[in-house]
Amino acid sequence: MERFDLAVVGAGLNGSLLALAAGEAGLSTALVDRVPLDLMTEAGFDGRTTAIAYTSQRLFEAVGVWADVAGNAEPILDIRISDAGHDGRASRMFLHFDHREAAAEGTAAAPMGWIVENRLLRTALLRRLASCPAVALVAPDEVTESHRDADRAELVLKSGRRIAARLLASAEGRFGSMREEAGIGAREWSYGQIALVLVAHHERPHRGVAQEKFLPGGPFAILPMRDGPNGEHRSSIVWSEDAALARRLLALDEAHFRTEFARRFGDHLGAVEPVGPRWSHPLGLVHAERYIEERLVLVGDAAHGLHPIAGQGYNLGVRDIAALVEVLVDAKRLGLDLGAADTLERYAQWRRADNFAMVAATDLLNRLFSNDSAPLRLARDLGLAAVNRVPPLRRFFVRHAMGMVGDLPRLIRGERL
Repeated sequence: MERFDLAVVGAGLNGSLLALAAGEAGLSTALVDRVPLDLMTEAGFDGRTTAIAYTSQRLFEAVGVWADVAGNAEPILDIRISDAGHDGRASRMFLHFDHREAAAEGTAAAPMGWIVENRLLRTALLRRLASCPAVALVAPDEVTESHRDADRAELVLKSGRRIAARLLASAEGRFGSMREEAGIGAREWSYGQIALVLVAHHERPHRGVAQEKFLPGGPFAILPMRDGPNGEHRSSIVWSEDAALARRLLALDEAHFRTEFARRFGDHLGAVEPVGPRWSHPLGLVHAERYIEERLVLVGDAAHGLHPIAGQGYNLGVRDIAALVEVLVDAKRLGLDLGAADTLERYAQWRRADNFAMVAATDLLNRLFSNDSAPLRLARDLGLAAVNRVPPLRRFFVRHAMGMVGDLPRLIRGERL
């Protein structure tokens, strides 16, 4: 029986970061995943990008990963939000956020966040994990049994290995088995949308501007990426559409798909062309009724899976990780049980309000904007234009997008544990 302070199941972006943050803080940690870790870094494994908020970047820096990521991270300097019709043309009334609005007087303005390819994030995380002596990488291997009682949690793996830990963390994603096996219910529903994910090359530089156009079928996000190896200007596209239409779009040949894509993208960056493979992901919402059970804690998408409309889903998970590691480190320093109910309740109470507010906001935004109602479209345009004229409101939303609002863990504030 191998013994650890913490066992993390799921080595995706949330699980890897949790294991690394815990290990760097001195907690002995096992990271288990059924997929070979090097497979997760291949270009064909995941074509998505992630928006790393300003405060999330601080955690990446604290655990020694950001130095490997920074050269491939494109700063988000501005965000432009607008409504659009079936033809893809954006309304003349829009909302514009400038990163300089959040800067305190006399200080340099920081980007609102950075766009990074998921495979490059995984590569940097796994490289750092491999050199962290407090973390044991257990992959590929699969959990066949789990047992939890008042004293410890145990995992039995397909290979025959047995792991005991003071606490078990599920970072398996939206549909992980451990949440269900623990009897933790979840509110979940489908939006009837599919997100098409791809990369576009365009004639003119994006200048660090992220755009979100709300089409009748769902949001169309244009996220700035680093220029390609040959200097080509690139953006990551997350195109949400009604599921039936999305399937028809995916079935189109290259020429017809290019035409449909260019119509929605617009001509603000000159000629545009979709390149490389297309990925698709059904969109829905999952929010666990509770985040803890005996010797078990949920983090990231296992606790809350959101619509990508605001690009904040992963950043919520980063704040989960920072809060959980702080709670566990404080408990260990005081000689307390890491997996005790009162230790876990501190984490759950800390994260519940922030997560619930973002879950409700993204759900409301998607329902409000993903339709073609003329009265609602007019109200949306007027609302965006009104907020755009109120600098204090704009500044609040910029700070919120940067993750600077609320009770922030020390690692998110840029402090060491």
